[in-house]
Amino acid sequence: MNYAKTDEAIRKLSPEQYRVTQQNGTERPFTGEYHDNKRPGIYVDVVSGEPLFASSDKFDSGCGWPSFTKPIVPANINELRDSSYGMIRTEVRSAHGDSHLGHVFPDGPQDRGGLRYCINSAALRFIPREEMEAEGYGAYIDQVEEI
Repeated sequence: MNYAKTDEAIRKLSPEQYRVTQQNGTERPFTGEYHDNKRPGIYVDVVSGEPLFASSDKFDSGCGWPSFTKPIVPANINELRDSSYGMIRTEVRSAHGDSHLGHVFPDGPQDRGGLRYCINSAALRFIPREEMEAEGYGAYIDQVEEI
């Protein structure tokens, strides 16, 4: 699959998706579509479609946003220093779509690597496990728990 940011993909974004992914916004905590999603599948960049996170790496951190312990394909994630709002954080962006996704923090589950990727639902599209093959993501089914 070829993952890229296109004008067509940008035009299809909702105002909230555009604000988050293109203007480095943050959705309000506990309001995102995938905050409580517990279905097996993968999360892809809403702009480029590149695979980002697997449901098997999702956990409830209590922070108000979907949280993951690691990316499904590390090369699809860029981590950048973010000193906005008087804080030093690590921003997470998609590599091919250049979408702002959220931030990564070193306070995740220690037994799973210690990281917490805190990601905006508005930056993601969820592909349920049973639809992964048809949508072209069959290569990642082994990284998703059984239904």
